[in-house]
Amino acid sequence: VQLQASGGGLVQAGDSLRLSCAASGRTSSRYVSWFRQAPGKEREFVAAIKWNGGNTNYADSVKGRFTISRGTAKTTVYLQMNSLKPEDTAVYFCAADSHIILSSLSNPHAYDYWGQGTLVTVSS
Repeated sequence: VQLQASGGGLVQAGDSLRLSCAASGRTSSRYVSWFRQAPGKEREFVAAIKWNGGNTNYADSVKGRFTISRGTAKTTVYLQMNSLKPEDTAVYFCAADSHIILSSLSNPHAYDYWGQGTLVTVSS
């Protein structure tokens, strides 16, 4: 599976941004997730969506502000980010895995496939 993340940019606090993760190759992943990594910090889980069924999971820090969804062609996963805060500034990565289980969704080491990352900068 090849993943291509895009959509990052520089926005002001309170603005919205939509990230895209395009999947190609053997798209038989069980879950596709978004992680983010701020400078000097560890990579942290943001949101996940189950490829079949569409079940979603979110980090507490983004609940109510971010929405993860699948495209109609089921080859793209989106992360709609509303009410952005300066603390949302990070490089955002999409990740996928064919065998990951629910209890491991927030563990970056549990994923086999990663996109290259897209930078989101939120100014105050």
